[in-house]
Amino acid sequence: MATAPGLPRAPKSKPILPSHYYEGFLEKKGPKDRDYKKFWAGLQGLTIYLYISNRDPQYVEKVDLSNFLALTDDAPRGGSTMDPGTHFCLSLEGQEIRFKVDSLEAREMWKGFIMTVVELKVPSNLTLLPGHRYMMAEALTKEKDRRAQEKPSCFLNVSRVEAQLLLERYPDCGNMLLRPGSDRSGGYSITTRQTLNGAEVVRHYKVKREGLGYVIDVEEPISCSSLHDVVNYFVSNTKGALVPFYPDEDYEKVLGFVEANQENGESTWTVPKPPAPRVPGDDKQRQQLPDPGKPPWVPTPLPPVPDQDENYIIPISDQPTTQYVNEDEPKGLDGPKKVTPGSSQPKVPFGVSICTDITEELERKLRQRRANLEK
Repeated sequence: MATAPGLPRAPKSKPILPSHYYEGFLEKKGPKDRDYKKFWAGLQGLTIYLYISNRDPQYVEKVDLSNFLALTDDAPRGGSTMDPGTHFCLSLEGQEIRFKVDSLEAREMWKGFIMTVVELKVPSNLTLLPGHRYMMAEALTKEKDRRAQEKPSCFLNVSRVEAQLLLERYPDCGNMLLRPGSDRSGGYSITTRQTLNGAEVVRHYKVKREGLGYVIDVEEPISCSSLHDVVNYFVSNTKGALVPFYPDEDYEKVLGFVEANQENGESTWTVPKPPAPRVPGDDKQRQQLPDPGKPPWVPTPLPPVPDQDENYIIPISDQPTTQYVNEDEPKGLDGPKKVTPGSSQPKVPFGVSICTDITEELERKLRQRRANLEK
């Protein structure tokens, strides 16, 4: 829709850019890459997000740091053995990713922020300024708060009885799940199910919220910094006997339905045929074809108004308040203005074009209005 001349254009809404603990340019080279690719990168949580530019709200790649192993300086491959201080290598489970930055300071900053979110402490063995350490301390506080509020994948919003039934019906999905506490105090509970000598053993453990952390309420309370640590404590201290509950989410790849055979009454599983590919422009041509049973419609041209410009708009009273006598004619406080042919016409504040496609009802009303003005 075109904007009328003189009207201010509505400002375009700017995309909301994501927030990061740290961001800057990174050149990445993965195991299958032959050369480095330059991205705008941002670290948020345990993920490095890679963007085409710093104006893009949507990332194109990401690097998951949850399987972190090591972070080392990496000298460039080739004839030179001298490290220019702009390369480092990120070792993850099953792969190594190499990065290149513009300066030694940028490398130390990236290494420092990555180690901060992975180890949950500001590293002390890097060449950093006091301001840089302060920035990492702020990121550390945000990351601890994020982890404290983040729920593990084995969390399900179910009751005590529902949790027990899920573990009983789906033993292959795990034998331990995290759920909301039954006392409605804002805490959580861990429900486990194991088999002992053929008998089912179900246990429920209370997890209380204390400050930014959590406490497993047993005889000797165990403090954890996050719900993830709570789940990991149960797994590690039972030698892996307790397995977090992860429900299966299998989805079909082909559309099908049950169809009854009208002849023999039997039902069969039917897979519909995919629709024929659409030809570009076919629908447009189909819409333009005239109906063979009807003559093509030709709009009746509107007769011109004498002594008036073709773009003339009948003026309406400038009074701030308008009273409507009926649905057709607006009437100002002093009544409608009469315009005689040849008299000076008030200028329209902005250029407005008259729509040529007028319905019969609008045409009738316009003719009636013109007749009233000529009296």
